[in-house]
Amino acid sequence: MGRRKNGRAISGWVNLDKPLELGSTPAVAIVRRLFNANKAGHAGTLDPLATGILPIALGEATKTVSFMQNAAKRYQVRIAWGAATNTDDLEGQVIASSAQRPTAQQIADALGHFTGVIAQVPPQFSAILKNGQRAYALARAGETVDLAARQVRIDAIELVDASHSDYATLDVACGKGVYIRSLARDLAQFLGTYGHVVSLRRTQVGGFNEKNAIGLEKLRLLGHSAPDLAALDACLLPLTTALDDILALAVDDTQASRIKQGQAISPQHLINPQGKTMDQGQVVYVHCADLPIAICQADAHGLRPVRVFNL
Repeated sequence: MGRRKNGRAISGWVNLDKPLELGSTPAVAIVRRLFNANKAGHAGTLDPLATGILPIALGEATKTVSFMQNAAKRYQVRIAWGAATNTDDLEGQVIASSAQRPTAQQIADALGHFTGVIAQVPPQFSAILKNGQRAYALARAGETVDLAARQVRIDAIELVDASHSDYATLDVACGKGVYIRSLARDLAQFLGTYGHVVSLRRTQVGGFNEKNAIGLEKLRLLGHSAPDLAALDACLLPLTTALDDILALAVDDTQASRIKQGQAISPQHLINPQGKTMDQGQVVYVHCADLPIAICQADAHGLRPVRVFNL
């Protein structure tokens, strides 16, 4: 999470449409500088060769980043058939090739084998830790990295285009931890050939999508249009955008004050708005007159704050 010693206490989300060849960390630094924000972070890394949705949290919104880890994601990926690379994408070296090209029908028929909860081996060039080191660092040093398969969830895959025999474009809806490069690699192998990713675009992360996204160049133009940054601030999405999937509970001023002081509120608040008892450990977003107060968790003593917003 990036911090600036001096900066504005501005809070909210920037739904950045990340351009090609820009890493996630540099993108956060640029946005933080444009907004002169004192704190910034992002929800979900995008590789430099990927474009699309990169939610960037400013100020108190950084306290909600962890709640985006389980958010549903959607990608559009273009796969080139006939060649495997050591990175499973366009950036790597070709390590195997095949003249075999799957038909559109074969591709469509194979997609069902990769939906649901599946075992997936991450790419060697990934940020997975192996013996205390990043897998990509070991791979770049020439080592063969054996990574264990992990359980991941792919909700749906749609064949968007296969009009050219050398390529296919897929739309993929999935949960956390899915490597689209691994999906391309494994799908190609299932179809009796090789394949790698030539372009990748993320189109959704939870409540962040292409409809409410903004490009970096537009942000730069807005930043130069008004010295007081009002035009930029108007682009911010609410802090609560990241909390759409969390139960919301309204409290009064007295209860809000207790929570802000780090105190739990009474067990009677373990009854949710639907009249049902909350499960132990359930996470709740607490607000007072629509002002975000805290993220709380239910325990035997009531609702205990785990993230308090200083707004």
